Amino acid sequence: MRPAEDALPRVAHWAHDPHEAAATPTSSPGRDGTTAGAQGTPALTASELRIHLGSGRARREVVRGVDLDVGHGEFLALIGPNGSGKSTLLRGLAGLIPAEGVVTVPSGRPVGPREVAVMPQTPILPPGMNVAEYVLLGRTPHLGAFGRESENDRRVVDDVLDRLDLRRHEARPVIELSGGESQRVALARALAQKTPVLLLDEPTSALDIGTAAGVLGLVDDLRRRDGLTVVVAIHDLTVAARYADRLVLLEDGVVAARGSVEQVLTAETLSRVYRTPLEVHRIAGRLVVLPA
Repeated sequence: MRPAEDALPRVAHWAHDPHEAAATPTSSPGRDGTTAGAQGTPALTASELRIHLGSGRARREVVRGVDLDVGHGEFLALIGPNGSGKSTLLRGLAGLIPAEGVVTVPSGRPVGPREVAVMPQTPILPPGMNVAEYVLLGRTPHLGAFGRESENDRRVVDDVLDRLDLRRHEARPVIELSGGESQRVALARALAQKTPVLLLDEPTSALDIGTAAGVLGLVDDLRRRDGLTVVVAIHDLTVAARYADRLVLLEDGVVAARGSVEQVLTAETLSRVYRTPLEVHRIAGRLVVLPA
């Protein structure tokens, strides 16, 4: 079976956002004390990204002039209330929806499925396809003129199945998988693309706490071992604090704050943006966000 072609992503440069909190630094230290700029040429940049949804009188601007600069090997989390634009921004970066602005990668080529892989919030799992066949879809951008997979494509799939502990499931129909297994298989397909940048849209939204931690922990391990650049849209602030090097907090389609976990996750900032009293505590060395 020939894999269906993935949608082509697009991307842009980090400039100052006029809507951003004045106290928030433009470049902030990650967990290792480095900044995105200190890591050399960014792996992904977006400049003045604007995204409109709807049509006619219902047309509205959901993402309003957002700039991003993601360093090589960085884990960047997009956070914000429901409707703040984080998933829409991620889909715009991936080229899954029309967007205005500039999006680039170091190669200078138009951003496509050889540069950026996307793990959607709700993967489409086709009936009649097993796990190995589904993961092979990730090799679509690399197929030759006749659309047939090579020995190298099969080696890539075998390697991903082994690394994500999916070998024992390779012959299972994808529609029989549990929620956690489905997310792991969707991640395997994205990793099979062998791109330097991985975008994840709410990868843990339908998972229990343990399974969610397992999925993001796996992504973080792969990032550290392979040098992947990860951008994730996520609603769970405590989970974001655990894994991200930097956070970008969105409010009504603009950047309300950006920086390290400690700089962004403050009770004052979060209570204002989420419009409810919130507290931030440090438990076992990690920041935890709780209702006040």
